[in-house]
Amino acid sequence: MMRKSFVNFFGIAAVATLALTACSSDPNSPGLEYMPDMYRSPAIEAYVDYGEVRARIDESKKTKLTALTPPAYTIPFYGTDSAEVRLMLPYKRLANVSFKTSHGMFGVDLTTADEYALAINDMNPLGINMTNVDATMEKGKALYTAMCQHCHGEKGDGNGPMVLSGAYAGVPNYADRKELSDGQMFYSIYYGKNMMGAHRSLLNKKEIWTVIHYVRKFQFPDYGKFDAMGVAVAASSDTTNQKQK
Repeated sequence: MMRKSFVNFFGIAAVATLALTACSSDPNSPGLEYMPDMYRSPAIEAYVDYGEVRARIDESKKTKLTALTPPAYTIPFYGTDSAEVRLMLPYKRLANVSFKTSHGMFGVDLTTADEYALAINDMNPLGINMTNVDATMEKGKALYTAMCQHCHGEKGDGNGPMVLSGAYAGVPNYADRKELSDGQMFYSIYYGKNMMGAHRSLLNKKEIWTVIHYVRKFQFPDYGKFDAMGVAVAASSDTTNQKQK
């Protein structure tokens, strides 16, 4: 009986000692960690302060973010397809100087020219045909639902949840803007327009052009439809790029 009590006493004492030593008066310290690699990833992650890792302080890294802005006019690696790479090159048109205050265009080159007007002649480089139209529209719908529908509405009529809630007003009905060229639509999405902010950090160029194809269906019901010969059912507008390939 005495031996059992002795073992219990030392067992309790050991547990208490371990618990007390695992604690720390520093509120920012996790204390003693058992197998920290199981729940503290050694991988570099975005927005994590690596100035203190496992109680080791590195002043050179303290408060520095791991997610840094890429150098201006650089693009990710898109493979060796020259057409794909050309499509993803930095946008050739600049934002107007007025965008610096209205749309937060800081750290980018600006111009005094009205490049929105110049964009009227820019054509959608993503041609659609009988082979790719379904996939293009499906992708466009997914992007539109995620990035545009909350303001522009499911049907592109400007009655999205954000508008109906009263948070925003003046969102246009796409059906009333048939005169807009592909290039002007791209410019507006890329840099923003009126109450709409810039989407260049949310969508890449290929995705924006894909969304524009989907938006055209709100303006022209027959857009994206082809006859048995692969010819577009109706020439919706001179500004679209619906063609056979």
